[in-house]
Amino acid sequence: MKRNGEAVDDEGFVAGAKKQRLLEQSSPPSSSLAENPLHQLTAYDDIDDEEDVARGRLRNGYQEGADGHVAEDQNGRVVDERGKEEDDSESDDEQDEEHNKGRRGRLVEIRRDCPYLDTVNRQVLEFDFEKFCSVSLSNLNVYACLVCGKYYQGRGKKSHAYTHSVEAGHHVFINLQSERVYCLPDGYEINDPSLDDIRHVLNPRFTREQVEQIDRNKQWSRALDGSDYLPGMVGLNNIKETDFVNVTIQSLMRVTPLRNFFLIPENYQHSKSPLVHRFGELTRKIWHARNFKGQVSPHEFLQAVMKASKKHFRIGAQSDPVEFMSWLLNTLHADLKTSKKRSSIIHECFQGELEVIKEIPGKIMADRKESGDDQDGNANLTDSGTELTNVMSETSRMPFLMLGLDLPPPPLFQDVMEKNIIPQVPLFNILKKFDGEAVTEVVRPRLARMRYRVMRLPRYLILHMRRFTKNNFFVEKNPTLVNFPVKNLELKDYIPLPTPGDKEKLRSKYDLIANVVHDGKPGEGSYRVFVQRKSEELWYEMQDLHVSETLPQMVALSEAYMQIYEQHQ
Repeated sequence: MKRNGEAVDDEGFVAGAKKQRLLEQSSPPSSSLAENPLHQLTAYDDIDDEEDVARGRLRNGYQEGADGHVAEDQNGRVVDERGKEEDDSESDDEQDEEHNKGRRGRLVEIRRDCPYLDTVNRQVLEFDFEKFCSVSLSNLNVYACLVCGKYYQGRGKKSHAYTHSVEAGHHVFINLQSERVYCLPDGYEINDPSLDDIRHVLNPRFTREQVEQIDRNKQWSRALDGSDYLPGMVGLNNIKETDFVNVTIQSLMRVTPLRNFFLIPENYQHSKSPLVHRFGELTRKIWHARNFKGQVSPHEFLQAVMKASKKHFRIGAQSDPVEFMSWLLNTLHADLKTSKKRSSIIHECFQGELEVIKEIPGKIMADRKESGDDQDGNANLTDSGTELTNVMSETSRMPFLMLGLDLPPPPLFQDVMEKNIIPQVPLFNILKKFDGEAVTEVVRPRLARMRYRVMRLPRYLILHMRRFTKNNFFVEKNPTLVNFPVKNLELKDYIPLPTPGDKEKLRSKYDLIANVVHDGKPGEGSYRVFVQRKSEELWYEMQDLHVSETLPQMVALSEAYMQIYEQHQ
């Protein structure tokens, strides 16, 4: 009997040689796996839901055999591993149906009842860490065991999750990407609403209505261990000297438009940057009201930071939060802007504009033209002060995301009580740098006198006090206290601002929303942050996992290092 030009015997079995050849084709060649040792980590027979949908290969006449191998003859007909041949038309119909459902080749039974649901242990579930299999270290098709919390790869018969389910007797697993729950080794999918809380912790979701109401929420949430926490006011784990990251994140979480933007992933779907998506995930976890724990670990975000900054900022090395804030805002802006829209939520919140008047002494200009080197110019400057009459002046507009304020130097000598006086300075004195008249001398890249004037104020103003100065030998810290108002900072009384247009209103009044403080010696020490909770206008002090309510008066007594002010709308 012939069928499509192939010899098949009466019982419908393919001839022996043909069967042998099909089996050889269906199993992967051993030589290529042996050549690359990494293939042994990920070469599993089970292909998962999301991968199948992505590849769209189910239409091409694939059918999985008993243990996951695929066999196909050259005419596109499907033959299973026992050599039986299926009718083309039937298999095509079935596979079309399967593909339309977005399902895998082998049928997965869906059950509402599962006898192992009572073994799920929510106390051990931790979804803040990177989604890697704990055995193979691969990040493909990773499942979390809902009994012990560990991550394993795959769910086919030769996979690590299957082996774990048989060895340890743990039967309930969740796919960390598709959020589907399966019972292994039986292999059926569990569809039970009691598992929705786990899905919400794995991937918190917010509707636009919830985002709008978030600042009006005064309700505390309760963690599994019975402790209470405020959504948005949760502690962040200090993994190892990462407090500079924690205070930056906690400060940015108070910037309402930025937070609202990152709470809804559709806003930044176009971005391919892992940093953007990890920052969004962290934002959603911090503001989620149904967490199992009252704290969040920014582990995945830190991994993305290390990669994006080429290990300039890394776990285990203390860095400067001002430097980190500047890098983070610029990187997020670069990753979010598109060819059509050059702006981003970062610039909408933080970008202002300065007018910079740069005065370069003319004698130096002439010297540079003659000798082409800066050192002669500097020498001439010190030789004679009278030669600096001819001054070149350049005026330019410059955007800014934060303003740096210079502190007056501390006194060198001790007072009568044998103690150094800690000087105090009002914020308005050091803001005079931006009044367009005060001169700031800069040495690099060449000697010049600079004057700055604010031309456009941002919605959120970031100030930082330059407390640390480096010399050839060590880093010094300036202990000067800055006196600043917590509410109603009126800038127009202290620095000249441009007059607004006809329909615009001058908005120059600001309220403090976050204040980062450095404690300890320069180069060491730790950072903490005071933040305001909008719904009740209360202040909280946050240092890593510790969150405690504090008085507004305490905020003003600290050695402020970086501040974020919000404009009155």
